[in-house]
Amino acid sequence: MARIQTPNRVRGTQDIFGSEQRRFAHVLDTFDRVRKLYCFGRVEIPMFEATEVFARSIGETTDVVSKEMYTFPDRGGDSLTLRPEFTAGIARAYLTEGWQQFAPLKIATSGAVFRYERPQKGRYRQFHQIDAEILGAPEPAADVELLTLADQLLHELGIADGVTLQLNTLGDAATRDAWRDALVAHFEQHRGELSEDSLKRLDKNPMRILDSKDPKDRPIADAAPGIDDYLTTEARAFFEAVTSGLDAAGVKWTRNDRLVRGLDYYRHTAFEFVTDRLGAQGTVLAGGRYDGLIESLGGQPTAGVGWAAGVERLAMLLEAELADFMVAVIPDDPSCMLKAQALTNHLRKQNIAANIGFRGNAKKRTDAARKMGAQGAIFVRSENDTRGEFYLSQFKPDPGLKFYSMIDDAMPSWATGLFNQSPSA
Repeated sequence: MARIQTPNRVRGTQDIFGSEQRRFAHVLDTFDRVRKLYCFGRVEIPMFEATEVFARSIGETTDVVSKEMYTFPDRGGDSLTLRPEFTAGIARAYLTEGWQQFAPLKIATSGAVFRYERPQKGRYRQFHQIDAEILGAPEPAADVELLTLADQLLHELGIADGVTLQLNTLGDAATRDAWRDALVAHFEQHRGELSEDSLKRLDKNPMRILDSKDPKDRPIADAAPGIDDYLTTEARAFFEAVTSGLDAAGVKWTRNDRLVRGLDYYRHTAFEFVTDRLGAQGTVLAGGRYDGLIESLGGQPTAGVGWAAGVERLAMLLEAELADFMVAVIPDDPSCMLKAQALTNHLRKQNIAANIGFRGNAKKRTDAARKMGAQGAIFVRSENDTRGEFYLSQFKPDPGLKFYSMIDDAMPSWATGLFNQSPSA
């Protein structure tokens, strides 16, 4: 009989397990804890939307829409797309679910997103993001709130060192129009020297030429006029309010006047948290103000600002090896199994993660517990054992956890004879 071939994992996807999963979960748990401190409510939105949600929101001329979206017809003939990001779906929900009544609305979410692109370090076709948005708040204080949230998240994760907040302003509509005209005039003078991609952007998205990575474009982009010469009084005051707010909050930032968002509905603040620790893909968190997005979906003019970050990239920056606290409960022989099971159940009810093996003698169970990363073990012995019914052994010395006192306090009243020393066996 021919052997059945096991299907391979789809290219660009990942199976997350072990230490990698612990890092992944740590990022999500930290994000959830910090967003609560800032009173951001949690939302869940669909994993797929009508294709037009993303085409109209992200822009049909962008690489995401033209090259990277997973789009398919359903059985009813409707065109659906797996979400390539969260903001468009949140904006759609804001309109269709009547969330306008809660404005200004501070919300956060996380989950899988999908983009068809070449897999590389920290970049997958199915990957995961955390996302925070404020809708219905045109004040610069909303930008400060989001940036402060992002900064605290990176500090709480312990990865803020080596990560720089790059900040720019895209101005208001009048600023953008004047700056866009100046950019077009500049790039037209160098049309014959631009890359093919930049030539395509020149007519529809000239600002995106500023962040081109093509060596042919860099000298031309670097010589392009900056936005500061075109800022209106109102736009300049908005940016100063954002930077002053960040200074007051103790958030360090640096100006990058070439940082852009190419779509017409982006306004004012644009930002990226970048690092050199991930190679060429150095952006770990990015966002900006998108005051025209809701209008592109048929809503009334509504202010919006938000950011997203890749969970995988944040997890890659975590330096410390993460381990969940766990104690193993090990019966010395089969006659002790029922008592071991009762003890395990009791510890779990006391919020102590406890694991009990399914097979093997005490030595094999101990070896297995060490491999699983247990901090220690409680050995359960028979009532007649002269060494005592319970013996506690710590595998990983860590005074900060106060391992012995923690386990001792959690033991049931019927558990006597607990010795705070490693067993000789």
